Amino acid sequence: MKLEKSDLKDNVTIEISGSKSISNRLLILSHLFENTIMIENLSNSQDTQLLQEALSSDAEIIDIHHAGTAMRFLTSYFALQEGRITVLTGSERMKERPIGSLVDALRHLGADITYVEKEGFPPLKIIGKRLDKSSVSIPANISSQFISSLLLVGSKLENGLEIDLEGKITSRPYLEMTLKILRSIGIGTQWEGQIIKIFPNIQSEKNSQIIKCITESDWSSASYYYSLAAIGRKSINLKSFRPYSLQGDSDLKEIYWNFFGVNTISQGSESKISLLPESSFIFPEKIYLNMNDCPDIAQTLCVTATALQIPFEITGLETLKVKETDRLVALKNELFKIGCISEITDDSIFSLKFFEPNSQISIETYNDHRMAMSFAPFCLIKELTIENKDVVEKSYPQFWEDLEKVLEKN
Repeated sequence: MKLEKSDLKDNVTIEISGSKSISNRLLILSHLFENTIMIENLSNSQDTQLLQEALSSDAEIIDIHHAGTAMRFLTSYFALQEGRITVLTGSERMKERPIGSLVDALRHLGADITYVEKEGFPPLKIIGKRLDKSSVSIPANISSQFISSLLLVGSKLENGLEIDLEGKITSRPYLEMTLKILRSIGIGTQWEGQIIKIFPNIQSEKNSQIIKCITESDWSSASYYYSLAAIGRKSINLKSFRPYSLQGDSDLKEIYWNFFGVNTISQGSESKISLLPESSFIFPEKIYLNMNDCPDIAQTLCVTATALQIPFEITGLETLKVKETDRLVALKNELFKIGCISEITDDSIFSLKFFEPNSQISIETYNDHRMAMSFAPFCLIKELTIENKDVVEKSYPQFWEDLEKVLEKN
């Protein structure tokens, strides 16, 4: 995808589909509770489509390709499907993404799961059975999706589930999102310190009525428009967003106001937000930020800062090493192409120097949707090419069409 150097149009309105994170949680719960949940504004992402297909399939081999959330959530889901044998597999990259902590936790609860190829990694052979234990410990610093996977099935265990979170808790807002969704459909939860409890669901005629859940739009996808507004200094409107969100990535509002002067104005009656750059905003000398709660928007922030040549030091990014690619390595490589020399550690990235980039910029995506979309706003600075543009289908299939709506060639 070649992106010519462009200007940002003013006051264009974009509508983004439902949150992938919320949609995927609701889909698992809908099938666990036998379709008593009606979901509106479901995400149109490839990940969500793959999860839907997997949940609707009665095949023994389930291939979820690159969909990491589906792999984690389905591991717990299929572990509970008594008498069913499932081989859960994915792409070559998926087979390199560790899942041992989740499998260990499920085995402790009584699950029958074996590794088909490499110990600690997919594919998995899962023989569904009744899980007879109700308490487990799991490291809290590897992936919040492992914990959410357990939380989603916890109420289906006879005595509920108590999870002891070991060590530093990463991506806390995603766990809070899962708990809020559970409570919204009537499941009791409790979180005190390092202990989360999910109370058993008592099925009866009274609580088996249809529950309607409207999925709010995706804040991770909104991040690219915040980047465009910050660089292009013109307003953008986004539809189907609520002023108070379940999603951790809604921290965007505070981050882009504090560091880039982009104000978020909510119009609740229209479920719309407006991104309004402050014309007199004074940019900081340097950005210091811990993004442990919202690591998925780190790539977007680094590209924004580079475009505006604001030095940055971002920490709390340890989970980026086990995403679709090692995002820290990928980010360092591609930031260099747009004029930023940076250094990385196991959990951080910081800029060292900005320079004038080459005229021919080609961004490698590493099969990672966020690499493609986070670098796209740099076209407001220079022409660039995004390799393998179709990776955006994973989370935001209409991205290129929507991007074109807000740009005009200069």
